Amino acid sequence: MIIPLRYVGIDVSKQYLDIFDEGVGVPERIANATQAITQIVARWRCDVRVVFEATGVYDLELREALSEAGIRFARINPARARDFARASGQLAKTDPIDARMLAAFARAMQPATEPAANPARNALARLAKRRDQLVLMRAQEKNRRSEADDRGMADRIGRHIEVLDEEIAEIEVDIKALIKAEPEIADDARLMRSLPGVGPVACMQLIAQMPELGQVGPKQVAALAGLAPFNVDSGAFRGKRKIAGGRKRVRDALYMAALNAVRRADPFKAFYARLRQAGKPAKLALIAVARKLLTVLNAMMRDRKPYLQTRPT
Repeated sequence: MIIPLRYVGIDVSKQYLDIFDEGVGVPERIANATQAITQIVARWRCDVRVVFEATGVYDLELREALSEAGIRFARINPARARDFARASGQLAKTDPIDARMLAAFARAMQPATEPAANPARNALARLAKRRDQLVLMRAQEKNRRSEADDRGMADRIGRHIEVLDEEIAEIEVDIKALIKAEPEIADDARLMRSLPGVGPVACMQLIAQMPELGQVGPKQVAALAGLAPFNVDSGAFRGKRKIAGGRKRVRDALYMAALNAVRRADPFKAFYARLRQAGKPAKLALIAVARKLLTVLNAMMRDRKPYLQTRPT
């Protein structure tokens, strides 16, 4: 006997979770806290699909509880949820209404669920995020030092930069140790680093932020990274194609990888040169190289072969 799926929409805020469970039929509110989340997740089984908007740290405990219970869930872009609400004629916006709307969205749109949680990848993602924060702080401090008109203040800022340098170096050591200690992640890193342009930072971000690599098609993986070009056409109007959405940190990492690749690797250097000769702006050409790198990476991870063996055209 096939048990039909039922859908649960959850509106996440810092203090509360507003829940609409199709099996219950009325909105519920619980505290966004470990005990309350554990109790409600225990009520659900594998016949439930949970959908909520991506809210960063505010949905972390919910994600972890759902993963531990083996319940599939989808985190969706808030803009996508609002577009669905408007298309459905739902203009009012309250937390209980949003939860009901998310359940309806799940039933109508069948969003792809998150891959099974991997604690090591989650730990890597946290380290990568903290490294990004520290690198940004260091860049800001360097700018302040360059603008300081007092030698004493410049020295103070310089000492803080030294502290940030040390902390970044420690985190990078932890990242290397984590990758080395996990055979699956270490093998992924070995494959990724065989591709020209993919350095340690890009490799780290791709492992942490793109678990779908090798598991989906090239168009879907480009869309996930925000590197898929979309047409902007209507009637007789023909606009420029543009990229939108996706995972910004992954896109940034691939853009930097593209910069490295066009400087060092003949196939990508030649591809970039052809685009520039065809009149494409430099940034647009680099985005095309980044998309090509991602397509190649996706094939490498699918086939579990390094770049020198893959040699895609």
